[in-house]
Amino acid sequence: MQEYSAGKVADYNDGDRKVIVCGDMEVGVFRIDGEFYAWHNRCAHRAGPICQGRIMKRVLEPVAEDHTVRAMEYDESETNIVCPWHGYEYSIKTGNHQGNPKIRLRKAEMTIRDGEIYVRV
Repeated sequence: MQEYSAGKVADYNDGDRKVIVCGDMEVGVFRIDGEFYAWHNRCAHRAGPICQGRIMKRVLEPVAEDHTVRAMEYDESETNIVCPWHGYEYSIKTGNHQGNPKIRLRKAEMTIRDGEIYVRV
C-alpha cells in the first residue's frame, strides 16, 4: 500500500474535510467532534463522489400518533454526509447508511504521525 499525505492536523478545523488524490483513487478525510475519519470517495450505491457531498446533522422525522409526519428534526449528536448524486446518507463516524445497515462506506487506512495525517490505499 502506498501512503499519501492529507496535510497537517492543525490545518483541519472541526467539521472540515479534504479530498486527497491517491493515485487513481480519492479519499476523503474528515474532522468531526475532534476526531479524524477517512473514507474512500465512492458511494456504496452508484459510486458517486460521496466525500464531496453535503455535511449535515442526521435528519429525523418524528411520526405523530395519527401516523403522519408533520415536522423534521435534527439529531445533533450525529453528523452525516449526503451523496450528491442520489442522496444516500451515511454517518461520517461509522460509514453506515442511515436506512440500511447492510450498506456502508469503505474505510481508508489513516495514521497521524508528528502532527501529519497520512492515508494508505
